[in-house]
Amino acid sequence: MAYIKRNMEECFLALNEQYPAILLTGPRQVGKTTMMQKLMTEEGCGRRYVSLDDLNERALAKADPAMFFQLHQPPVLIDEIQYAPELFTYIKIHVDEAQRAGDFWLTGSQIFKLMDGVQESLAGRVALLHLPPLSQQEIYGHSFGAFTLRFEELSERQRVSPPASAPEIFHRLFLGGMPALVSKKYQERDIFYSSYISTYLERDVKNLSGSIDSLKFLNFITAAAARASQMVSYKGLADASDIDQTTAKSWLRILETLGIVFYLQPYANNVLKRLVKTPKLYFCDTGLVCYLTKWSSAETAMNGAMNGALLENYVVSEIQKSYQNVGRELYLYYYRDKDAKEIDLLLEGDGFLQPIEIKKTATPEKKMIRNFSVIEKSPLQRGTGAILCLSEKLGAFDKENLIVPIALL
Repeated sequence: MAYIKRNMEECFLALNEQYPAILLTGPRQVGKTTMMQKLMTEEGCGRRYVSLDDLNERALAKADPAMFFQLHQPPVLIDEIQYAPELFTYIKIHVDEAQRAGDFWLTGSQIFKLMDGVQESLAGRVALLHLPPLSQQEIYGHSFGAFTLRFEELSERQRVSPPASAPEIFHRLFLGGMPALVSKKYQERDIFYSSYISTYLERDVKNLSGSIDSLKFLNFITAAAARASQMVSYKGLADASDIDQTTAKSWLRILETLGIVFYLQPYANNVLKRLVKTPKLYFCDTGLVCYLTKWSSAETAMNGAMNGALLENYVVSEIQKSYQNVGRELYLYYYRDKDAKEIDLLLEGDGFLQPIEIKKTATPEKKMIRNFSVIEKSPLQRGTGAILCLSEKLGAFDKENLIVPIALL
């Protein structure tokens, strides 16, 4: 399988010069170990590698952390460290004594479970990064950095990026970002995702919550995928999967813990009173959503009832990936008020609020941005707005409102 260069590599190496430990989280199979082993080879300092998926190594790490570190002295890469949180205290002791950057590279597939141990033992000593599935930028060999609405930067992106038609964009979202599929290591998408759910997701969910009914869990994650880009309804999820709302809440939290789903919170401040307090649900990989909701091809997905939701999920996840890959925090929200006025996305940063609409059209109209005016009451200055759409060329309605092809994300 050909290695696809990750945009996070530069950020990772910069942090490695500063921090004694780096913890890289992310869903299973997105390439955490592959990236770190590649960097380890290039580093050439004899870094050891140990995986806690190995039950013997895991048992030793849990029972006798001191002996574990005698056998695996830093610099070391420890894979799937969530299986042995007992190691964190020993890492802290070593870090405080040695005061040396780059000693510990750690990976983990369970975000919140890891955070407990990290916050208790390694606060201030560890850099945290989250590796998402492959981004559109990475698949097509670009490294543009975090998403921006600066016209000059978008113009430069357009100069080096070939235009993408609507069928091409839907091909991208149908394919998703799993390296094994993108690189064509595995050709059969359905078999890959079916195995992914039964091998990894079910096993990890059982680890986190005890026994589960596999059929009900499959129904649940399918119901969640069918509600991608919608406000979360625990009742709707529970009813669709024949479980109670408490279980629905618990399973959704576990999917978030495993990096499979994430939320977009509604925007609010003291001036712009919000009516809704419910977050919207998104999947980190649109290929998984297409599989779960049983679209058999990019063409059927493009022409199907979920096309708007799939496109929105794709755009939101691509914006998020672009920030994660450079180690930056993303302040992205959606807006909905008591008058039912909606804005798909609000991007906050540097004292500005930038309104964004996502539209499945190649020829957007100016009336699509009419709700942008609601944020003028906000204490933050209104920044450049945009329609992200299926247009093949960068354009503008006026100097404050751009027309941005989704291919430039």
